[in-house]
Amino acid sequence: MSCPVPPPHIQALKPYQAGRSIEEIREEYGFEKIYKLASNENPLGASPRALERIRDVTSGLATYPNAGLTLRKELAKRLHVKLENVVAGSGSESIMLNAMRGYLLPGDEVITAEGTFIGYYVIANAMNLDMKLIPLKNYTFDLDAIADAITPRTKMIYLPNPNNPTGTAFTRDEYLRFLDRLPEGPMVVMDEAYFEFAMGYDEYPDSLKYPHDQVLTLRTFSKAYGLAGARIGYGVGPADIIGTILKVKLPFEPTSMAQAA
Repeated sequence: MSCPVPPPHIQALKPYQAGRSIEEIREEYGFEKIYKLASNENPLGASPRALERIRDVTSGLATYPNAGLTLRKELAKRLHVKLENVVAGSGSESIMLNAMRGYLLPGDEVITAEGTFIGYYVIANAMNLDMKLIPLKNYTFDLDAIADAITPRTKMIYLPNPNNPTGTAFTRDEYLRFLDRLPEGPMVVMDEAYFEFAMGYDEYPDSLKYPHDQVLTLRTFSKAYGLAGARIGYGVGPADIIGTILKVKLPFEPTSMAQAA
């Protein structure tokens, strides 16, 4: 008997290899103070109040979570949007995956830049998408070049701002000019995983201040809030997009402990 054979585009993928943990490095080299930089984890750790919330819900681990409903309600109130405009998931990458699952078919064209979040490349290749990569300009997303590259085949455009790993960000004027040039059809995924670190820059475009029928904004509690190990993030966008994501996401995602934190 032989094992099932995956399609060629899956065979070409390599499993994700997480960086070595602080515990591994400490055990091998004996260092006492170690800061792991590769994954942009928060060295200050999670808030004591978040840890207290986790302890509060551990007695209920025998029951299923409510699919992020509690967090969605709180986020809707804080962000001044409706419940149907918010979805919670196991990190913002999970929401990105579900947006791609909900809207894209093998062979669809997606656009992003060279030198950005590797997670998007992995998902796009796993789905056998036609990925168009636009060169960075001064280590920053070139929105004019991306707008020039849009075709009738383009179904999604991925724009992390600030970008990971370069740490650069495009400006408000560049973003609004891009939206003016955006044709009907493609979804724009604004990955704002590092939003909190850019809030002090006057020219940074908070995409939630410029709502658009084709834009899905992703944010996470992994970075600024030190909850990377909990895997918790959220998406904000038009009700139709959020509704589609809710159709394809795992039924009980995120976990009770992540939501409580």
